[in-house]
Amino acid sequence: MRSINLIERLWKFVKAQCLNSVYHETFAEFKQAIDDCLTKTATDYKPQLDILLTLNFQHFKAS
Repeated sequence: MRSINLIERLWKFVKAQCLNSVYHETFAEFKQAIDDCLTKTATDYKPQLDILLTLNFQHFKAS
């Protein structure tokens, strides 16, 4: 079985919050969007991440 570890969960959250369906004209803007999102993890996104980043891992069958 495979489980999604905490960093994979955080990256999935960041992609959903600041990257999905958003065009960033430059790499600097792309990086800034990620940095801005990560900066808000302890404030704006804390309630969502408290639920998402638990030690209750979801397991998947290996194919």
